[in-house]
Amino acid sequence: MAPTKIIIDTDPGVDDIHALLLALAASPDELELELISVTWGNVEAKSCLRNVVSLFHVIQNEIKFRGEKGLPVGFKLLENSKPLVAVGADGPLDGRAKSADYFHGRDGLAGIYSKHQHLLPQEAWEHLFDEPPKDSTIAAEAKTATHSNVAVAPLFKPSSRPAHLEMLSILAANPPDTVDIIAIGPLTTVALAAAADPKTFLKVKSVIIMGGAIEKAGNITPLAEFNIYADAVAAARVFALTSAIPSSTMPPQNNADQSYPPVVDLGDRRLNIVLFPLDITEQHPVPRGKYLDFTKSMVDAGSPLATFGTYLFDTTYNKLESLTHGITGFTLHDPLCVWYALDAARNPSQWKLSPADDIRIETVGQWSQGACIVDRRRRKEMAESDEVGEEEEVIGDTGGWLGRKRRNRVRVCTITPGWESFADLMLKSVYG
Repeated sequence: MAPTKIIIDTDPGVDDIHALLLALAASPDELELELISVTWGNVEAKSCLRNVVSLFHVIQNEIKFRGEKGLPVGFKLLENSKPLVAVGADGPLDGRAKSADYFHGRDGLAGIYSKHQHLLPQEAWEHLFDEPPKDSTIAAEAKTATHSNVAVAPLFKPSSRPAHLEMLSILAANPPDTVDIIAIGPLTTVALAAAADPKTFLKVKSVIIMGGAIEKAGNITPLAEFNIYADAVAAARVFALTSAIPSSTMPPQNNADQSYPPVVDLGDRRLNIVLFPLDITEQHPVPRGKYLDFTKSMVDAGSPLATFGTYLFDTTYNKLESLTHGITGFTLHDPLCVWYALDAARNPSQWKLSPADDIRIETVGQWSQGACIVDRRRRKEMAESDEVGEEEEVIGDTGGWLGRKRRNRVRVCTITPGWESFADLMLKSVYG
C-alpha cells in the first residue's frame, strides 16, 4: 500500500505536539508529511511557530542522543524527506481572537521555555520564514540563503509563503483524492485555502478534523469544543462545503470577514470531512502512570525527547486535575486524527464512521457559539420532488433541515481500535 500523503494544520499546543511526534515517527512506507501549516489557536501564531521549530530542535538532539547510545534512531520519515513548514492565519475570520493559554500556558507548551531552556534552540530562527525583499536583484539569493540555513532548520523546509497557498500548491500538484488534510486547530487557514481556490481545494481526499462536541459537553463552553469555537465562522464555512447546496448552510457574512470571498461554482465535487469530536477523543485517555513509567528510563538516561514530552504531559496533567473532577488520564485529542490517517486504510475493520450527518456550526449565539447543531426532531425527510431552489424556504422546514440537498454531510468517527491500542502505539512509536 502506498504511503498516505498528509498536510497537518496545527496550533501547538501540548496535544498538537504529540500529534506531530506521532506523524514524524511514522515509517515513510506509512506517511508522507508534505506540509505543517502553523495557525493561531491555543496561543498566537508566532508562539505556535516557535513551538514547531523547538520540536524539530528536540528531535534533532534526540537523534544524536540515540545514535551515541547505540539505540534505534527512529524518525525514518525525516530521512526520506523534509516537510515544509509555513505560517497560516494569525486570527479568526470574525476578528474576535480567543486562545487556550489558560490551559496550555502562555507559550503553548506549559511554560517549558522557562523550565528547560537547554532543550530548545538558542539560534535565531524567525528570519527563516521572512519574505525576501521584493523587486530586488538579491531577492532570489536572499530566499535561497534563508531556506538553506541547515544549522537552524536541518529537518524541515521553511516557507515564506502563506500556509493556505502552500496547501493549494500541494493539492494542485497531486491527483485528486491523494492528499489528506489533518486539521487539529481552528479551521481558519483551511477556510482561507477553500475560499482562495475552491476547485483546487476540493481535490483533497478528506479533511480529518479534531473538533466539536455532538452528545458530549464542550471543553471551552458547556456546548463548544475549543477548535470549533475559536473560529466558528471558518468551521461553518468548511462544513458547508460538504453540502450539495453550500450556500444553504453557510453562515451570514459580517463586517469583519468581508475579505472572505463568496461561494462560487464548485463543480461536482464536495468536501469529505471525517470528524473526531470530543465524543470519541475523550474515550482515549492516556493514564499518567503509563506515560511516566514508559519514559522514566529514557528520562534518567538523558533523552532530550523523553524529558521534553514528559514535562509537557506531567505539567498539563496537573493543570487538568486542577480544573476537572475525576480524571483518569490525559486525553491527547489531536493524535487520534494522525492515528486514523496511519491505520484506518490498513485496518478498516477496526474503525467505524457514522453515516453522513447534517452537522452545522452555530456562529452567532451568545451562549452557543461554536456548538455543533444536529436536528434531533423525529421528522420525516422531504421527498426529492419537493426540493426547492437555493434561496427558497419550505414552510415547516426553516433552515432546510429536512431536505436532501440543503444540508451538510459530515461523517463522525465512532469506533477506533481502543484507548489501550492508542496509548501503546503513541508511546512505542515516539519513544521506541
